[in-house]
Amino acid sequence: MKVVPVIISGGAGSRLWPASRQSHPKPFLKVADGRSLIQHTVLRAISLKDVAELVAVTSRDHLFLTKDDFDELSPAVPPHTFLLEPEGRDTAAAVAAAVIHANATQGPDAILCVFPADHMIGDLAAFTNVMGRAIEHARQGLIATLGIRPSRPDTAFGYIEADGEKVIRFVEKPDLETAKAYLASGRFFWNAGIFCFKSQTMLDAMAAHCPAVLEAVAASYEHGHANNNGESDRIELSSEHFALAPRISLDHAVMEKTRNLAVVPCEMAWNDIGSWNAMAELTPADGRGNRIRGDVHTVDTADSYISSDKRVIGTVGVSDLVIVDSPDALLVASRDRVQDVKKLFEGLKASGHEAHLLHSTVHRPWGTYTVLEEGDRFKIKRIEVKPGRRLSLQMHHHRSEHWVVVSGSAKVVNGDEELFLATNQSTYIPCGHKHRLENPGKIDLVIIEVQSGDYLGEDDIVRFDDVYGRA
Repeated sequence: MKVVPVIISGGAGSRLWPASRQSHPKPFLKVADGRSLIQHTVLRAISLKDVAELVAVTSRDHLFLTKDDFDELSPAVPPHTFLLEPEGRDTAAAVAAAVIHANATQGPDAILCVFPADHMIGDLAAFTNVMGRAIEHARQGLIATLGIRPSRPDTAFGYIEADGEKVIRFVEKPDLETAKAYLASGRFFWNAGIFCFKSQTMLDAMAAHCPAVLEAVAASYEHGHANNNGESDRIELSSEHFALAPRISLDHAVMEKTRNLAVVPCEMAWNDIGSWNAMAELTPADGRGNRIRGDVHTVDTADSYISSDKRVIGTVGVSDLVIVDSPDALLVASRDRVQDVKKLFEGLKASGHEAHLLHSTVHRPWGTYTVLEEGDRFKIKRIEVKPGRRLSLQMHHHRSEHWVVVSGSAKVVNGDEELFLATNQSTYIPCGHKHRLENPGKIDLVIIEVQSGDYLGEDDIVRFDDVYGRA
C-alpha cells in the first residue's frame, strides 16, 4: 500500500491579521515551539505508515516559504513534490492536481490523505488511530472524511450529519441557534476538511461530478513545467489551462454529490486556527483567564488574549479583548467579534494599504529585508541574505543605493565591477547601474542599505537575470 499525504496551502489567513499577510499567510505562522503550522502538518503527515511521497500544493509566490520550512525539517521529510498553482481556484482544483500527480507517480491504488496546512492537532495518538480507520475505508474504495465531535455550538465551521460512519449530508456554517440544535442532537460533526481516498476513486468521482475541474487541471498538469530551474522537486502547472478550472470547493464539487462516503467521528484536540480565539487556545490561561504572549503587564485585566512581538504592552481595567501587536500594526478587537477581523483585512486591501500584503520584515527567496526608517527621498533597510543565495541582477531608474556590510561577506556586481566586501566595508551603486548582491559564505550576510532618490517604491526594479524565475 502506497500512502501519499497531500498538504493544501492556500488563502491569506485574513482573520489572523496582523500576524498573517497576503505575502506571508497563516500556514507559515510560528507557534510556541518555534515551528510553523505547515511544519506541524508535515510532521503529522509523515508519521503515517507506508508514505511513498509527500505532495504540497501551493503557489509559486509561496514556494520559497514552503521549501524553506520543509528544508528546516530535513532529513525527516521523505521524497516530496511541490505542485505550483498559477492562481487559487479553491480546493477542488488543488486536490485534482494532487490526485493526477499521485496517479501518475504512484498508481491508481495509491491512497491520498489530504490535510489543510494550517491546523493543529493536540492528540497525535488519536490522530494516528483515526487516520488508520480512514485509510482502511479508502482501501475499500470509499472517500473518507474526518468529523470532529463538537465541543460547543460554533458558527465558524461547516457540519457533517452522520448516522454512525454513514454520511447523511454536509451543511453550511449555521446560525447560533441551529448550531446549538446540532450539538444537542449528537448527529453532527465539524467538517475538518481532511479526506482520504484512492487516486482512482477520486478521479472517478470528479469525472462524474465536476468534469470541468478535472479536465482543466489535467491539461494544466500535462502542459506544466517540471524541473524548473534545474530543481526536480516541483511542477509548475500551466496557467493557461488552470485558469479554465471552475472555482469551487471539494465539498461542493464532490463530497455533497457522491454517495461513496464514510465519516470517521473523532476527538483529537483539533484546532483549525481560524481566528484569534483559536490561536489563543494554544497558549495556557492564567488565573484570570488571560492568555499572554510576549512582554505584557496587566492590572485588573481578565479573559483576554494579548500578544506582543517586541514592544511592552500594558493593560488596565479591560476584559474580553484580543490585542495583537506586530512591528508595524496593532489589532484591538472584542473577543466576540474576532471573525470580523476579515472585514478589516478586506478594507485594507480595498484601499490599497500595504499592511494587508506585507510585514515590515518581508520574506524573499534569498532571505529578508526590513524597512528601518523612511522619509522624503530616503529609505533605510536591513537586508539579510542566506548562505549561498543571491538577489537578481537588477537596476533602478529612480534611486541610488549605499550598502554597508554588518556581518558576513558579500559578493557584489556593481556595473562592470565584481568585488568582495567584508564586515564594515561598503559600496555605492549609482542610479541606472546593473547590480547584484550575493552571499558566498556559510553564515548569514547582513547589510544596511540606504536608498536615496525621487521614487523608492519596490516596483522600481528592472530584473535582467534571476535564479528564482522573476526576470
